[in-house]
Formats: sequence, C-alpha cells, structure tokens
Amino acid sequence: MRLIDKVCLITGGAAGIGKATAEKFLAEGARVVICDLDSDAGQAVADELGNGAAFYKVNVTERADVQAWVDDVIETFGRVDVLVNNAGITRDGLFVKFKDGEVVSQMSETDFDLVLNVNLKGVFNCTQAVIPQMIKQGGGVILNASSIVGLYGNFGQTNYAATKFGVIGMTKTWSRELGRYNIRVNAVCPGFILTEMVKKMPEKILEGLAAKTPLGRMGQPEDVANLYAWLASDEASYIHGATISIDGGMVLGT
Repeated sequence: MRLIDKVCLITGGAAGIGKATAEKFLAEGARVVICDLDSDAGQAVADELGNGAAFYKVNVTERADVQAWVDDVIETFGRVDVLVNNAGITRDGLFVKFKDGEVVSQMSETDFDLVLNVNLKGVFNCTQAVIPQMIKQGGGVILNASSIVGLYGNFGQTNYAATKFGVIGMTKTWSRELGRYNIRVNAVCPGFILTEMVKKMPEKILEGLAAKTPLGRMGQPEDVANLYAWLASDEASYIHGATISIDGGMVLGT
C-alpha cells in the first residue's frame, strides 16, 4: 500500500498503459481519477475498479476542459498528489516520400499539429493546472510518458518523436523549477508494449519486435504501471529529473 490515500490523476486512462496504471495505483491504496475522450471505455474502467476510482471526460488539448477537471478533483478530494501524463496518439508517416525524382507524399501539417497538441501541449496543460495545488499542499509527483522514440527517433514518426523528445525537455526543465517546492518530475520511456492497439498488428511483425528485444519478449502494460507506482511512491523520493527507459533492453538490440 505504497500510495495509501494519495489522490492520483491519470490521463488516457481508458485503456492500455493508462488502465493498467489505474489498476496498480488502486491496488496500492490510491484514490484514482482517470480521464479520457472515450466516455464509454473510461466509465467502464472506473466501474470495474469500483470504490476509489472516478472517470471524467477530458480533452487534454483544451485548457478550459483540463482546468475544470482539476478544479473539480480538488473540490472533491482536497488535493492532488500524483499526475501521470499518459495520454498520447500517433499519426505515423514519412516526413517526405521521394520516388522517381518526385515527391509522392509527405507528413501532413494536420497530422503534425494533432500529435503535438495531444502529446506535448496536453502534458503542458495538465501539469500547469495541478502545480498551484501541489505547491500549496507542500509537494507532489509529475510522471510524464515519453518513449524510446524520444531518445533515438524512429522511421516515419517525425511528429511523435518531436513530442517525446519535447516531453523529456519539459521534464528536465520542470525538475529544475519545481524541486524547490518538493514536486518531483520524471519521464518514463517505454519500448514496444503489448497494448490493445499494438496487439492488432500482424503476428509476424509482433514476433519480429520481440526478436529484436534482448529479453526476448515485448512489454506488458503492467510493466510500465509498476514503474509508475514506484516512482509515485515515497520509495523514489530522491528520483527527480530522471529519464527512465523500460524497453527490455531493446535499444541495445536495434
């Protein structure tokens, strides 16, 4: 029960790593508040978790939406101890595809802007909304979802890589600015994790990804959730401004 009575906010909590994190935090004694754009899935998760869990429909790209969510949580629970900035999307495509001397396709401005708004601005919006309360109460924890793509880049993911590099940059900056208030900020960089979305990929591709990983398997959402739970707990009280990979050693195998 490492998170007993801590009020923990998790964005993108309706599925995948967000859902697994909500389950883990609840098992550790936390009061869990998840948000997502998918109302049906989000409410289903909250219902499944039962007492100690709540769901809000929130668009993390909309500041007013985020602020209303945080204000309601503070009014209801009186504090915010942990924020997990988990919400994120992909819109993959080559930056420029060139064939026979001509540009045949390129990443659209729409896809670039959309991914930046959710993955980067969303983290900015949610963190800025909770910080005043964390300062008033004497501390808190911010956990930001980056990616191994945010460390090394990846083919066809200009937009996604930009956001995940950016998340690390914000984490490093906020650790300098917020440490004086006893607010710890860290970034987590998952490798290939078997979420519902990833499981829909062809079996041959999944086998290839596992083969590239030194541990010989892909990660489970629970692997990342376990790391988040430790970082959110007092056991990690001196971990601050860190960027932690959880990839089964895949970077070594690429």
